[in-house]
Amino acid sequence: MEPTIPDLGILRRFWSGFEDAGTTQAVVVGGVAIGGADPVIIAGPCAVESYEQTLAIATSVRRAGIRILRGGAFKPRTYPGSFQGLGDEGLEILAAVRRETGLAIVTEVLDPRLVERVAAVADMLQIGSRSMQNTPLLTEAGRSGKPVLLKRGWSATLSEWLGAAEYVAREGNTQIVFCERGIRVPAAEGYARAVLDLNVIHAIRALTPLPVLADPSHAAGRWDRVEPLARAALAASAHGLLIEAVAADTDRALLRSDAEQGIPPDVLERIVGFARRGPAPDPR
Repeated sequence: MEPTIPDLGILRRFWSGFEDAGTTQAVVVGGVAIGGADPVIIAGPCAVESYEQTLAIATSVRRAGIRILRGGAFKPRTYPGSFQGLGDEGLEILAAVRRETGLAIVTEVLDPRLVERVAAVADMLQIGSRSMQNTPLLTEAGRSGKPVLLKRGWSATLSEWLGAAEYVAREGNTQIVFCERGIRVPAAEGYARAVLDLNVIHAIRALTPLPVLADPSHAAGRWDRVEPLARAALAASAHGLLIEAVAADTDRALLRSDAEQGIPPDVLERIVGFARRGPAPDPR
């Protein structure tokens, strides 16, 4: 079944130059080409909780050969009483860790009013699943000129996801990387947070020249289930992975955000190892 594609004026014109080439338009973040010859791993903490925690994880990430760090300074949470991130302090920590390690930074922006502030620190702006259809935020992210990591909404269709990308592109910014992070289905309740949709990875690659990553951490909901999903996503031709990681000596009971999802350094290194055995095949 072919998906119904919305009216995508800007993206249609951009994609027209790639229809016959069968290639991917790489998006460069901190000198790393996402969508290039090799799968790209982006890893780091769900939330920036302290300088020491973030630096320890960043050191493990760099040791594994990863060059892009993810970490949330602003965190969207289901309940207002939950930890919402450190905000501006978190951005300062990310900037300090980048100076210390040389890693590029991907971090989420939640509010159109914060885009300029976050873009001053981030090498790539993440639009989270809850924000995928926040059109003022998509517009401001596009205007920032920074690469945009566009996560799929909890139950968004393919056409809705592409429509969100069009909002970014209409501001002259086609540096867009899609990220599948799992969709909510009743059948998954009790063993996973969401179901990682491998079908949509192939669909995005077949329909567009833009890169697509997979986030196995949010789909799994538990660190010991991340690795098999990571392998499956790469086998399904994802251009790379977005993974939550913790330091070797982390006490998960002390973490304030998604404590069960972060993988330890040995698992991270193993995932990097099998990701580097070959580039993702192009299905087109």
